[in-house]
Amino acid sequence: MDRARPLPSRRRLLTGAALAVVPYTLLPETRADARTAVVDYPRAEWAAASSVNRTPAQRPDEHRIDRVIIHVAQQSYAGTLATFQNPRQRVSAHYLVRSADGHVAQCVRETDIAWHAGNWDYNTRSIGIEHEGWVDRPEYFTDLLYAQSARLVASICERHGIPKDREHVIGHVEVPGTDHTDPGVHWDWSRYMKLVGLASLDSLD
Repeated sequence: MDRARPLPSRRRLLTGAALAVVPYTLLPETRADARTAVVDYPRAEWAAASSVNRTPAQRPDEHRIDRVIIHVAQQSYAGTLATFQNPRQRVSAHYLVRSADGHVAQCVRETDIAWHAGNWDYNTRSIGIEHEGWVDRPEYFTDLLYAQSARLVASICERHGIPKDREHVIGHVEVPGTDHTDPGVHWDWSRYMKLVGLASLDSLD
């Protein structure tokens, strides 16, 4: 990535995405093990972002990981995956959580740098989680989305030694220099962080 060249707005990219993705149920059954083997989070399904929409790295050796950044995509689940998989879009996140059932897709390895924060320093030090939905449509923030996203965050924090608090689990709106408002005023941080605190890697068995 040419870091000196300004990239298109993430909001414009996600809002403008109109491509569809192939349903996972249509993929060959023989590929299931390969998709599962690459994920960092056991409950995730691998749905790779384009290789040009991320920066290969060897984190945490090259860059410490000390933040989780919460996003709302302003887009559907399928549309967000399509954006990440489009090499012209120049945007990605490590994970995407579906509204209806809390299904988690991993799009970028945690060792690599996803392009989600709009701030290079925060990209290098964070793991980004997108959520299907819109900031002004709280009906997308379902019980299952909150629960499964919180389990994902708890897993990330425990594996990387990140404190489970609001200093280290932040919204995109809190990234320095951002013009984004997500996850927005309807995101229930109190409820979410309580769920993060209660979640445990033991529950993944």
